[in-house]
This record gives sequence, C-alpha cells and structure tokens, in this order.
Amino acid sequence: KKRTNDPARFIDSIHVTSDGEVAEKVSHTLDQSVIQEEAKYDGFYGVCTNLEGSVEEVVQITQRRWQIEETFRILKSEMRARPVFVRKDQRIKAHFLTCFLSLLVYRILEKKLDEAFSCSSIIQTLREMRVLEYAGEGYIPTYTRTDLTDRLHEVFGFRTDTEIIEQKRMKKILKQTKK
Repeated sequence: KKRTNDPARFIDSIHVTSDGEVAEKVSHTLDQSVIQEEAKYDGFYGVCTNLEGSVEEVVQITQRRWQIEETFRILKSEMRARPVFVRKDQRIKAHFLTCFLSLLVYRILEKKLDEAFSCSSIIQTLREMRVLEYAGEGYIPTYTRTDLTDRLHEVFGFRTDTEIIEQKRMKKILKQTKK
C-alpha cells in the first residue's frame, strides 16, 4: 500500500508482458504525470480545516500552530495537567482552571522577562526561590542567585536575595502581589 509521502507513488511497476501474460521480470518506470502533478505544489503547505474565516486568518492561525503545540506541551509536562484523577465535573473544571491560570501567569512572566528564559528554568527557579523565617528578624533567602533571579528582582522592583527582609517589608511585598 502506498502512503501519501512514499516515493513509491512515482513508480509504475509492470507485471505482464505486451501479450498480456504474467511476466517473470517486473519492469519499473517513473510515472512522469504524477511527478508533474505534484511539482505544482512544491514549496506549498496544504491546510485542511473546519475553521470559518478568511484565508488570511486561517494562515495566521496555522503559522502560530507551534505556539499552540508548545502550550499543550507545557501544560502536560511543566504544569503537570495530566493525568487527572478526579471524576466530578466541578473538580475537573477546577483542576483545568488552576492549570490555565498557571499557564497565564507563566506567559505573563515570559513576556516580562523578554522571552529570554525557558519555561522549565522559570518554573524550576520559582520553585527553588525560598526564604527562611528568622524569628524576630525577618526572612533570609535560602536560594542561590542566578541571572534569572536577578532579572525577576529587576522586573518586579524588589529584592529578596541580598539581605534580611523585615517582616513589615515582606508584608508590603506580598500586598503588592495581590494588586
């Protein structure tokens, strides 16, 4: 059986003689008509869709397909959206809402960081950015500074890595994040 991209589709095999008898040897030739027909489409990418809209809109969506595929990859691997072990509709919706919001926060971070860091590095760094509460003094960073942590501090206008952060100041930082 010939597949769509199988080069055998260009080859004709003749299994009979000119008298119509079964041939012992098979004769192979290139089918020039098939080659010429397919040459019309060289350099073009065919798209079949059920989307409604203009050709330009469909082409734009198709060109952004890699972003859509990347989004699903991030949801599956980095956000751990699957497998889902919930059965009730309300819990399923809550799970995917959480995943969607996580993805939204990631995309906002990605844009603010000028797309300079990978998804896995951003998520891993955020997971590792921990502080230790030092009784009566404040919070001490327990993570290692990197280019990404420095850039996050730069973008969001506060530092958590160079000094002990007083409890009063930490409350102010947390209040800023809720705006």
